[in-house]
Amino acid sequence: MAKRFVTTTVEIEGREETKVVELPSRDPTPWGNDAELSVVGQRVARMDALEKVTGDARYTADIKVAGMLHVALLRAPVACGRVTSLDASLALALPGVRGVLTVDDIPDIKLDGVKLFDQSIHYVNQPLAAICADTIELAERALDAIMMTVEAEPHVVTAEQALAADAPRVKPSGNTPRSSPRIMSRGDVDAGFRDADVTITREYRTPTALHTALEPHGAVAEWSGRRLTIWESTQGIFNTRRDIAKAFELPLSSVRVIKNYMGGGFGAKNGASHATYIAAALAKKLGRPVRCILDREGEQTDAGNRSATRQRVTIGAKRDGTLTAITLDATISLGIGGWLAGPARIYHELYRCANVRSSETFVYMNTGAMASFRAPGSVEGAFGLECAMDALARELDLDPLELRRRNYARHDQDRNRPYSDKHLDECYRLGAERFGWTRARDAVPDYGSRIRRGVGMASLTWGAGGGPPAYATVRINRDGTIEVLTGAQDLGTGARTVLAQIAAEVLGAKIDNVRTVLGDTERLPFASNSWGSITTASVGPAVRVAAEEARDSLFEAAAGLMHTEPDDLESRDGEIHAKSSDACMLIGEVCEKLGDVMIIGQGSRGPNPDMTAISAFGAQFAEVEVDTETGRVRVLRIVSAHDSGRVINPTLAESQLEGGIIQGLGYALFEERVLDEQQGTPLNPTMHDYKIPTIGDIPSIDAFFVDAADTVANHTGAKGLAEPPIIGTAPAVANAVANALGVDVAEIPLTPWRVLALGARS
Repeated sequence: MAKRFVTTTVEIEGREETKVVELPSRDPTPWGNDAELSVVGQRVARMDALEKVTGDARYTADIKVAGMLHVALLRAPVACGRVTSLDASLALALPGVRGVLTVDDIPDIKLDGVKLFDQSIHYVNQPLAAICADTIELAERALDAIMMTVEAEPHVVTAEQALAADAPRVKPSGNTPRSSPRIMSRGDVDAGFRDADVTITREYRTPTALHTALEPHGAVAEWSGRRLTIWESTQGIFNTRRDIAKAFELPLSSVRVIKNYMGGGFGAKNGASHATYIAAALAKKLGRPVRCILDREGEQTDAGNRSATRQRVTIGAKRDGTLTAITLDATISLGIGGWLAGPARIYHELYRCANVRSSETFVYMNTGAMASFRAPGSVEGAFGLECAMDALARELDLDPLELRRRNYARHDQDRNRPYSDKHLDECYRLGAERFGWTRARDAVPDYGSRIRRGVGMASLTWGAGGGPPAYATVRINRDGTIEVLTGAQDLGTGARTVLAQIAAEVLGAKIDNVRTVLGDTERLPFASNSWGSITTASVGPAVRVAAEEARDSLFEAAAGLMHTEPDDLESRDGEIHAKSSDACMLIGEVCEKLGDVMIIGQGSRGPNPDMTAISAFGAQFAEVEVDTETGRVRVLRIVSAHDSGRVINPTLAESQLEGGIIQGLGYALFEERVLDEQQGTPLNPTMHDYKIPTIGDIPSIDAFFVDAADTVANHTGAKGLAEPPIIGTAPAVANAVANALGVDVAEIPLTPWRVLALGARS
């Protein structure tokens, strides 16, 4: 008997995990570049656009349940210390205040190693208690009536402080501030440097960046006996269900998580958050529905962050530009917790080099924990590597693009395995052509003028293969309308539309007759988190298998009505045609004649190919204008070419590219968490003070795809594309500024004071 379950490797957020996968019922013929597709690849309008632009889309904050109470959180005023007393009796005596939640009222719940409502304080704004009232205004007013005393202790909020010989322990478990270095190596680095004709060494710094999603974390919780329903702004309804079931000792079947619409996640919403646990615990304690939505300052602390890094990079090369050795010594400011997403991996992946060694030291501090943030690690690493490559190009007097071409990697060098597909060379060619790279490089900057222009570029790569497990169901209703059911999430990327297009393509249906239903653990089959650019590449193949199974049943029913055989039928534009005659029926006609017989197809995602690297690639080009008197950097235009496999919907895919590029511009120019080192207090915890790009900051963006189906990756040919566009933006902009000023750029964001300091050296 053939195996039904096998294991496969799935790359998520730069980490590889082994997954058990149920083999799908069929292995469809891949949609290659020559496949005749009529719906997939078309610019279908976003299916939830009307709800969003009219305000009908219901986000978690819009959920209203009868009798619902509202939560405000008491937060720590110091970076390190302990609560010596906490008295909420005066707050509870206020009219409309219904309850308080402290560490004694909740299970032992830990987030990033810190116990929820722990009375030991590990960072400023750490949640210490919650108050619940009839309105949010009453709850916030009641916070002022809570009597709390705190004893402060020494803290560390920078990597330099944490690595000092006398630094205090900061990890909740009592670990020392510094982790053991994580070292990765291939080849003989020392020999590589001996063989080099030119060696450059540079140090680069990147900031702590905050996700700053427009919709903060939040949840509404309602108990019905032992059953709990949660409306949650989450990237993973099944992860959130698992977290909550474990914390409250419930079977999975007793927890239902619903996510309709989301106003941004970017990696920060991958499971149950502070808000989720608090809402569930208070709802259980008080016997009423509870709403807990983080305010902006709470969001900027609790949501996590992209770690700050210090990267010391050394590259050796032959005179012709051939790389002989690369080393990286990185320090990563992890905060109070998080996972070890470091910058090293892209140093090992992006260019052909036999000798590469990296050392990453993760440093714990009394600040909010790190969390996944759109291409975690690779965004930071790309800034160091790509700026160092430009520095090497200047040393060799080579065109930066030519240097990258001369070190083109044809396979995954660490594991000696092929890529499923790679068209980075086409990204170079087409991107440079559309940007006018050669002409722009030949224009010598006028270093005597106040306003200087410069151009720069950067390469990028990101694991984007997706993988199992992922399930989907396709139902054809009596009137011929079709529903695609899967427990995936649409974060605003357009998953509802893309998955409907795949089903419509298979069934030969009109796209207007297909609807995708997402985001409910109780009613939908499992799909994994929407993270790491995996949703389309993971769930899309499952939808295709389910649609093919439904189509076969539909053709079997139609064949009897049309007096032919199922193999004689084909469908397009909502009609079923016989190949051997003029017989034709609408899909709706066939279903109506079947009555209440419902045609259902089930599908799952198969394993990834063995010993194969599945990656997306791209090249970004930037032109900037630098005012040497004010230090202002104005990005004039970005050209961004991407290899992301088959593009299911060009409009939605291009909007993903533009969104990632805009987020990357913020990282390059002004996004930076600023702390008062003496107090450990965030100085810019609101969207007024923490600047993200607005319409006035956005340049001309020409973002496009080298649209080549990757049929080795999966049978739809699609790969992930959400993370890659942010990776190359900051280094491309920084390299353009370096070109404009004639000096190295070693730190972002490129705020006016940093640029003015650069200008003083130019």
